Amino acid sequence: MPLTVGVEEEFLLLDPSSWHSVPKVREVRAALPRDVWPASRHEFRLSCLEMVTPVCTDLTDLRSALVANRTAAAAAAARAGVRLVAVGATPVAEPDRSAAHSPRYRAIARHYGPIARDPAVCAAHVHVGVDDRDRAVRICTALRPWLPVLQAMTANSPFADGADTGHDSWRGVVVERWPTLGPPPPLTSWADYERTVAELVATGALYEPELVWWHARPSLDYPTVEVRIADVSPTADDAVLLAALVRGLVASVGAIVDVPEQLLRAAHWNACHTGLSGNLMDLRHRVVRPAWDLVEDLVATVTPALIEHGDLALVREGLVRLYHEGNGATRLRRAPSLADALRTRAAQTAAGERS
Repeated sequence: MPLTVGVEEEFLLLDPSSWHSVPKVREVRAALPRDVWPASRHEFRLSCLEMVTPVCTDLTDLRSALVANRTAAAAAAARAGVRLVAVGATPVAEPDRSAAHSPRYRAIARHYGPIARDPAVCAAHVHVGVDDRDRAVRICTALRPWLPVLQAMTANSPFADGADTGHDSWRGVVVERWPTLGPPPPLTSWADYERTVAELVATGALYEPELVWWHARPSLDYPTVEVRIADVSPTADDAVLLAALVRGLVASVGAIVDVPEQLLRAAHWNACHTGLSGNLMDLRHRVVRPAWDLVEDLVATVTPALIEHGDLALVREGLVRLYHEGNGATRLRRAPSLADALRTRAAQTAAGERS
């Protein structure tokens, strides 16, 4: 039986002249068609919109849902005078950094102070059905060596303050300021998870249990493993490739590899910095290797699951495309200017795919 999969995508709302992030999520949601509105969500920031797919088993259905969400949300954004852009971090500026107007979000902003006022960032979250919470916790721990590889593949936020940061994923760098974000700790049971979260809440680092935003976690709302490592994907096809690989990993990982925390965090920083253009740390063997060698290892690991789910051809096609086009950061950097890059990306987001 194929594992279920769903994707949550966060998008920036940008002014088409200045390319500043603008707090227009209410207007954009109000402009959505009635049948699409339930797939939309407010995010922590008023300059972000989240769109959620239904639960799928076939990736063709998932792609259709992603395209439909993107095209409808982009059209609603245009009616509100802004552009929906699939990029992982605020590229120019965000003059209004107030939290979404809910008592909970305001309380979180007070608790974390200036961290909560960093410019907005956008991720892609992949949910894969796992109905046993003990197994979900063990899977999250077993995923740890592979998460930096996924991070390098999906890096899509090279710009901040109107300039190139030198990192493929600036989002991945800045979110580490949150004590609630980062690699999942090496846990082996749901009781272990609950005890760890309670201890973190007691320290004050976690404002509430719902703020466990680890790169992989058992979802509190659904019977799923939720992988949160990726920047929002440039296109629906990129999002489908990510979903296929995450589902393959969830179905494949078994033995837990002991990885020192300092090495794991360093591997994530390097993945954000170099993307696929350099070397990554092979955390299973603690050696540095070319990024694409680790991508090949990841695919070899999940190939039996890809075959079982009927996803192998799709993944191979997506990897060829990724190899030739580069990750989202590489594609953005090819434009002659930042404004050109964002204009092109806005058009691609509105089309739901390449345009």
